Amino acid sequence: MKGYTTYWIWKRFSSILVQHFWKERTFWTDGYFACSIGNVSEETLRTYIENQG
Repeated sequence: MKGYTTYWIWKRFSSILVQHFWKERTFWTDGYFACSIGNVSEETLRTYIENQG
């Protein structure tokens, strides 16, 4: 998804972006997200996920 959006944004707005992103043609950085839910039951976790907006 990130590669796809970067490609199309650069294709459409390259004349503007080249002024700010002269070193690399990307908006994203390498990384990851990790999160702990603590000590909860599967049912509590399922309810929490189902009720996210």
